[in-house]
Amino acid sequence: MVGYQSYLKDKNKEFLEKFSKHSKIAGVIFLLLGLVGIFYPVIMSLTTAYFVAFLFLLSGFMIAFHTYNTDKKDWLGWLKAFLYLLTGILVTIYPIPGVAALGIILAIYFFMDGFASFALAGQLKGQKYNWLIVINGILSIILGVIFLVYWPFGSLVLVGLFVGISLFFDGIVLLTMSSAIKKIDNTSDSSNQA
Repeated sequence: MVGYQSYLKDKNKEFLEKFSKHSKIAGVIFLLLGLVGIFYPVIMSLTTAYFVAFLFLLSGFMIAFHTYNTDKKDWLGWLKAFLYLLTGILVTIYPIPGVAALGIILAIYFFMDGFASFALAGQLKGQKYNWLIVINGILSIILGVIFLVYWPFGSLVLVGLFVGISLFFDGIVLLTMSSAIKKIDNTSDSSNQA
């Protein structure tokens, strides 16, 4: 039993070391991508549109492949594959309308998030941190309004800016986790030596 616990401890330590190393690498990459999105939001918006187009194209090919291998007469499967491929091709050829579509989708998301936050705040009425949920709801509604007011042309800047900010903070979180894991690992090593 002691040997098994030692084995698990070594495996956990190995996992934490790998996680810390890869979190640091990913964190730096996310920070750099985030900075590109913050300082060059139009480039990030277009990159996001092309990424979405790639996902549509890949999905279209996969649906066509699946339809071909399972039921070649399934016209709905072929139609779905065609629509995905067509959407991917159109966004690739005309990325700015694709960015505008992403802008309206984000506006809808922010409104839904805001109303969901208000509903949650209503359910948790009287709780200690209820005000944070209300503030989150207000900020989400404000972001939704900003996207709607400046839609469609503002989407070219706003989508890239928000993707950049999101990537930047994801990078900070990954670097913080990497640091925290190193501290935990160093603390456990020093307690084992004592």
